[in-house]
Amino acid sequence: MAVPSAAVERQVALSSAIAAAATRSEVLTAMEDAAEAFGFAHVTLMAKPGDDDEYMSRLIIQTTLPEDFVRQFDRNRFLVACPVMPTLFDTMLPQAWTLGGLERDGIVPAPITRLMRRFSLFTTVVMPLHSFDGARFLLRFDGKRPSLRQSEINEFAVISLHAFEVFDRIRRTEEIAIPRPLSMRELEVVRWTAQGKTSVEIGRILSLSDHTINAHLTNAIKKLDCVNRTQLVAKAIRLGLIP
Repeated sequence: MAVPSAAVERQVALSSAIAAAATRSEVLTAMEDAAEAFGFAHVTLMAKPGDDDEYMSRLIIQTTLPEDFVRQFDRNRFLVACPVMPTLFDTMLPQAWTLGGLERDGIVPAPITRLMRRFSLFTTVVMPLHSFDGARFLLRFDGKRPSLRQSEINEFAVISLHAFEVFDRIRRTEEIAIPRPLSMRELEVVRWTAQGKTSVEIGRILSLSDHTINAHLTNAIKKLDCVNRTQLVAKAIRLGLIP
């Protein structure tokens, strides 16, 4: 069956952008464009959860998911409660589902589907990815669009594999600059953020204003060259700055 010209044009445009990427952030920017091209609102690249992992935020390398969604997901320990996550790496093929299908089949606990519905995560497609050095990752698109056709899932797989090949090559060869150290107070705030606490809650714990907490987080985000709190926590953990 011939591939529609629109899909071919999309593949060519996205593949060109991915091939031109020179940094990991540029690859991820290209994947944000890919998500939009497929009608999705969000893209996430995350590491495979280990047996002891309880927080999605600690696994995320990059995401455009709302911070409040990730915070509430972790606060309720949904990573452990979700029966779908452990099965995603049982295959090397992409998988897709709709929120309505999950609710109809009762596969996922209702509190998780309610949270997804609140943030309009009605359709999801994921691709398990395997690095040359044995590390395993997951790329996923989420948003509010109709269920994917098989041709779209196939196209997503091709784009994902290409993007990850470029990303992983850069990841393994790129010299990572040593970040400026965080102050003791900044580390303390980041630790509490990793536990799912809000700025207001951290302020109460440390007897500081939420404005001061936000200032510490902003400084930490700049020092570690991150774009948001989710990425800050993930990077601080990878660098061993917080447990």
